[in-house]
Amino acid sequence: MYQTILFDLDGTLTDPGIGITNSAMYALEKLGYEVPAREELYKFIGPPLYDSFREFYDMSPEQTNEAVRLFREYFAEHGIHENELYDGIIEMLRQLKDGGKRLVLATSKPEKWANVVMHQFGLDVYAPEIAGASMGTERSKKGQVIAYALEQFGIDPATAVMVGDRKHDILGGRENNLPGIGVTYGYGDREELESAGAAAVVDTPEQLTTLLLRGLL
Repeated sequence: MYQTILFDLDGTLTDPGIGITNSAMYALEKLGYEVPAREELYKFIGPPLYDSFREFYDMSPEQTNEAVRLFREYFAEHGIHENELYDGIIEMLRQLKDGGKRLVLATSKPEKWANVVMHQFGLDVYAPEIAGASMGTERSKKGQVIAYALEQFGIDPATAVMVGDRKHDILGGRENNLPGIGVTYGYGDREELESAGAAAVVDTPEQLTTLLLRGLL
């Protein structure tokens, strides 16, 4: 039975779809790219931002840096607030906390913004230990963030599990010898999560609570 649960943020605890896609639209428009439909930009939710602009739009390092700067320009003022909590999250975290679980955030969102989001929704009451990405590229990939969380908070990987909605969460956990649990109510689907090697996949926060409290993994 796992005592420490590392949670992804975007697509797992909160739905940041509007804020992230609006930020991407802003950056692309400023750089002269044709702005696609919002649904096409959901792919920005989960992966490291630098990787997304580089891979999705074949940007040079200089273009990528400018795209990230513009994205963050919009996000810092508007996008961070264009976010909402998934149904059942507070109850899930409360039950896990009451069940003796240690809850930790491990997100590819820059740590200073992760702290803001966690606080504005009251999630830091349940998961006060928050590990996020750096503002540069030195700690941007999910595996790097998870390694940072384990070291920063003295977590034994043998006691921990990673929960997230995208393959990056599962693969990042595996890089650090953590099993992964995928959730399908976010932005990844069951096929993506299972292909990445998820030890289990659930469809609701209620199912996740049951799985973790009963030690079914």
